[in-house]
Parts: sequence; C-alpha cells; structure tokens
Amino acid sequence: MKRIPIGKLLLSALFIVILAAPSVADNNTIPIPSIRLDIGQAQGADEVVSTLKLVLLLTILSLAPSILILTTAFTRIIIVLSLLRNAIGTQQVPPNQVLIGIALFLTFFVMAPVLNNINTNAIEPYINEQITFNEATQRALTPLREYLQKQTRESDLKLFLEMYGEATVDNMAEVPDYVLMPAYLISELKTAFQMGFILYIPFIVIDMVVASILMSMGMLMLPPVMISLPFKILLFVMVDGWSIVTRSLVLSFR
Repeated sequence: MKRIPIGKLLLSALFIVILAAPSVADNNTIPIPSIRLDIGQAQGADEVVSTLKLVLLLTILSLAPSILILTTAFTRIIIVLSLLRNAIGTQQVPPNQVLIGIALFLTFFVMAPVLNNINTNAIEPYINEQITFNEATQRALTPLREYLQKQTRESDLKLFLEMYGEATVDNMAEVPDYVLMPAYLISELKTAFQMGFILYIPFIVIDMVVASILMSMGMLMLPPVMISLPFKILLFVMVDGWSIVTRSLVLSFR
C-alpha cells in the first residue's frame, strides 16, 4: 500500500475546510453564541449594589495573588525552599515551577484550619443569604487576623505601631489591618532567613572540607563546587532532607 505523506494530508484537510467554510457559515441551523457587554442605566438601587459588588469581587480576584503571598504561609515557605536550593548549589533544580507548587500545597496544608473556618462561618452563610456582605467580611477577617497575630513578633508589631503613632494598644482587636499585615510580613521574612541560615551551615562545611582537600593536593584549577555538589546531594538524600525541611516548616507555624 502506498503511503501518503502527513504533510499532504494536512494540506488537503485545510483546503477542504476552507472550501466548506462559506457553506457552513450560510447554514443558520448551527447555533453560534454571541457575547455582548452593555452599559446602561440601572433600574433601581438593588441593581447598583449588585454592580458594585461585582466590581469589588473582580478587584479582589485581581489582588488574589498578592493576598496569597503576603497574608499566608507562602512567603516563609518559598523563601526557605529557595535558600535551600541555593545552599545545595543545584542552580535551577528543582525548577521554580516545582518550588512554587510545593510552597502552594504546603500553604494550603498550613492554612487549612483558617480556610475551613472562613468557609464555614463566612462564605457558606453569605451564599445561603443568611448574613450580609459586611458581616461576612468581618467573619472572614477574624480567623485570618488571629493567624497573623500568632505569627507576628511583638517587636515588629511595636515598630509599626510606633510609626502609626500608637505606642501600645490595650487590645489586639484595636490594631488596624494595615498595621498588622506589614508587621506580619516583616516577621515572616526574619523567620525565613533564620531558617535559611541554619540550612546553609552543613553545606558550607562540606564546601570548606572539599576546598581544603583540593588545596592540599595542589588541584587549584579544579572548582571545589564541582566536587562538593555530589556530596551535598548525597548528604541531603541520606538524612531524608525533604522530610526534615517540610516538617520543620509546618511546625514553625505555631
């Protein structure tokens, strides 16, 4: 049987589609959806409120990545994983997509109690029209603020309170959100860098030992990183490093 090249088959199929396009377009029996976006005058106050809620929802969705990064456990986890990769010296292994995926799943694991609380007490009652939008917002912020307060250092919170103009507060509920959130972010950065420093120590020791051995052997032209990298990977695998790092990260959120 004579074989027909794939290229000729594709060209023939494309030619048939082009020829059949006018007849298909003229056929009115095929339903083709039409999408239109109109701006008109509102019929009442309820319609205006619904429109404003839709605009607010779209705004929140556009800011969702920033909210996910800055008000959850994602910041600490991704920084520690990135410092771990740099300490091992594997360049782009694991790649950024893998690190971000691991950080996201660990974030969902750590934040699961908070998210379940928000869903049970705020989202579901609002969907069922049991509470108003303002009440749902307050209920959603309450467990999130409790989480932020637990992870925020007192020194960082005091710093932002002083810059805000309040030396002390009698109740944590009086701390504004725009004071609590940056204090939490600074605390997360400090904690992440402390954990990264501890992760660097064993790998620096391996680099120093390998560099000393190469220097004593007179092999100055051979990069120490080339020799130390397999030993660092071997050490990390033998001690089950991923389990240790993951456990340390999860337990660091008190």
